[in-house]
Amino acid sequence: MAKRRKKRDKNFLLQGSILAIAGVITKIIGVVYRIPLTNIVGNEGMGYYSVAFSIYTIALMLTSYSLPLAVSKLVSARVAVGQYKNAYKVFRCAMMFAFAAGGLVALAIFLGADFIATSVMKMDMSVYALRVLAPCILVVAILGVLRGFFQGNGSMMPTALSQVLEQVVNAAASIIGAYLLLNTGRDLAETRGDASYGPAYAAAGGTVGTVAGAAFALITVVFVFIVYQRVFKRKMWKDRSRKKESYSRIYQILFLTIAPVILSATVYNISDFLDTAIFNNIMAAQGYQKTEYASFMGIFNSQYNTLVNVPLSVSSALAASLIPSLVTTVQTGSRKQVHNKISMVTRFNMMIAIPCAMGFLILAKPIMDLLFYEGDNRMAALMLQLGAVSVIFFCLSTVTNSVLQGLDDMMTPVKNAGISLLIHTLSLFLMLVVFKWNIYAVVISKIVFSGAICILNAHALRERIGYVQERRQTFIIPLLASGIMGAVTVVVHLIFELFAGEKIATVVALFAAVFVYGAALVLLGGVTEDEVRSMPKGRMILSVCHRLHLFRN
Repeated sequence: MAKRRKKRDKNFLLQGSILAIAGVITKIIGVVYRIPLTNIVGNEGMGYYSVAFSIYTIALMLTSYSLPLAVSKLVSARVAVGQYKNAYKVFRCAMMFAFAAGGLVALAIFLGADFIATSVMKMDMSVYALRVLAPCILVVAILGVLRGFFQGNGSMMPTALSQVLEQVVNAAASIIGAYLLLNTGRDLAETRGDASYGPAYAAAGGTVGTVAGAAFALITVVFVFIVYQRVFKRKMWKDRSRKKESYSRIYQILFLTIAPVILSATVYNISDFLDTAIFNNIMAAQGYQKTEYASFMGIFNSQYNTLVNVPLSVSSALAASLIPSLVTTVQTGSRKQVHNKISMVTRFNMMIAIPCAMGFLILAKPIMDLLFYEGDNRMAALMLQLGAVSVIFFCLSTVTNSVLQGLDDMMTPVKNAGISLLIHTLSLFLMLVVFKWNIYAVVISKIVFSGAICILNAHALRERIGYVQERRQTFIIPLLASGIMGAVTVVVHLIFELFAGEKIATVVALFAAVFVYGAALVLLGGVTEDEVRSMPKGRMILSVCHRLHLFRN
């Protein structure tokens, strides 16, 4: 029994690592393609691009964001007890919901794009990008159900593969679309006498990649599903479970699962929409030109958010892999096993989030200059330094949200996110109106939001299952290792900058940071040999560690 449990834990870590690696790859591709995209579209165009995406994100919250999590949760609960026929009914019901909700919301966004862009967001030129994005809402909803079905069956590979392919197609199509439509927009600008048509059309061209990438990912996952369906049908044929759930019952359970997740996700992610709307309206009221505050928001989304979202993607991937595994453990295991699973994924998150935050703090300007070399990056670098700590809070809150949902405590994350959102909105308004901190108010308010969720979720977990996060290996050792990494990285960067220039110095310093942090983490006892062995390529990494005598015998 102990061996089987240990094997399940290793598989959970492996599956989570697969999604995490895919998340990192997609974010690296995202960072890389954002460089030429930003250079083509410009800060003003990226402002229009970000406004369209803030609306698009809310639409996804209402239609598809909850589907992978809800479907994986319900499917895994049935697969764990051998109810494969009921699991397939969950899939079919979720697919019907995806078609209905995704189709209706996509149509509403497409038809109402002009009103939303002009009256709500105060950026009329974002209407073109918003209309291009609208059909993607339906595509992503269907894709979410298929990904959730595979995750519920314990396989993260289809999700990981489709995410990488989606981002590759997205990158290529975004750059090509932005370049072609920029020229179209410039021609239109000459005839209509408004230079903003160039950036606006370029932003719309950039969103073409999102639609193309999602469509390609859907085709990929549908192909995998067709192949896997034969295997699953054999499992259904062997299903001898007496419990036969009706479709009406499945729909009821699905809606009861989706509704709190939608509420939680919407409250959790609506902050981007509110930030943009509040910021744009206050900036307009304070006398700023549309092109000015569009540029500020463009820098925030195209540079600051692009980098911050790299570690957050790892956190989201690990959280997604935690849900099915946690549901199974809750049904078949003890409270101690549940605690161990939560501790494992939280530690993994902090091992990544804390050094990333330290890296952003000490190398913000060099990293920005390396990636976004066309303009003055002082504002973007200061944003990254101010917001570095939010990486830790957001990663931690993402995991605790998923844990509470996996424990069937669906409303607590909604309540906690709602309270945090209220605090966040009030603080943002105060910083914009009273202190006039401009775009930096948005960055700092994110820290307030994510920090409040962490505190409230930690209290909820303690009350719900008596869980208190271990501190030494989770926070203290990664923080000490990051401090050592930071000191060495600064010295390495200074030395190489003198002899090889800033860009080469930054690249060398980043490689040195990864190596020093990994070595320091092992030497300080932040990770065990078994944990390293459980990672992808773990045996190879462990062999290197042994050669360097990092593990104490």
